[in-house]
Amino acid sequence: MNPLIKLFRTKIYTAVFLLGIILIIGVLGFKMMSNYTWIDALYMTVITITTVGFGEVQPLDDNTKVFTIFLILASVIILGYAITVITEYILSKNNFEELKQRKMQKKIDSFNNHIIICGYGRNGKQAAKKLLAYKKPFVVIEKSKETIDKFQSEMVPFVLGNANEDDILYQAGIDRAETLISALPNDADNLFVVLSARQINNQMNIISRASQETSYQKLKLAGANNVILPDRIGGDHMASLVVVPDLIEFIDNLSIVGKANVNIEEVAVEKLFSASKIETLRHLDLRKRTGCTVIGYKDNKGEYIVNPEADMQLQPNSKIIVLGRPEQIQKLNSLYDID
Repeated sequence: MNPLIKLFRTKIYTAVFLLGIILIIGVLGFKMMSNYTWIDALYMTVITITTVGFGEVQPLDDNTKVFTIFLILASVIILGYAITVITEYILSKNNFEELKQRKMQKKIDSFNNHIIICGYGRNGKQAAKKLLAYKKPFVVIEKSKETIDKFQSEMVPFVLGNANEDDILYQAGIDRAETLISALPNDADNLFVVLSARQINNQMNIISRASQETSYQKLKLAGANNVILPDRIGGDHMASLVVVPDLIEFIDNLSIVGKANVNIEEVAVEKLFSASKIETLRHLDLRKRTGCTVIGYKDNKGEYIVNPEADMQLQPNSKIIVLGRPEQIQKLNSLYDID
């Protein structure tokens, strides 16, 4: 909690405590000095503290009048203090929210080649979790203020608004972004976001969620590089647990999240050797140097080869996929300075 807001809340608690004390003193004073009933004593205390000018329950003697004068003076001071503190708290809270938003926007404006996540539902949260694990800069666009208030932090910057609006996309830095993930629950909204994003930044990678299989081709035509159907993936996964349970359990145990416990890594060939000379997997000898095993190769045309041969030449702009224990992957990362 912000220290300034905490201070004001302490002052409010103090003001409420003082009001309670003056109320108790007033009730007890009228009860003992004028022999009022408890209800009459409370009534007299309230109209005295609030200075509404209502009539007295019964005529006051001199001692009670003196007591009432001091009660009025004390209550005016305490009420004035309470009103001042509450007013300052409301104004400071509004200013603090504005200041926090400006600070967050300044951070977003400093991003380049970052990722934009549209929607912070189940899929959006999972995407953010993985990006955090890999320390990738990202921005979340979310239209629910309650969701933002609940999850916003220094690590998860938000932009409040509808991702369908170009102004909100620009606020998230879409013109500088590397990737956009549209994880909205409605396929029509995802389609609109993909269209807008592709019009603004035709170089960025766009990944969209789809609920209906009929939306797959539409999203691809709109400009999405990849379309994910979570329901279909979930169904396939459950069926695979019946058909090949041990294999799926093994795959599930492979970690691709985080830097400390990752089992699979993809590496651009430019990280492994000088681009001036084409090497082969045999010459790299990653198995001997790091303990990692090459299980896949993606060429510069985007085509994948599973379990490539040792004599395969590694072309520029291609990638290899390696499998290993966490310590072996870490050795690979440190050896070739892989980000």
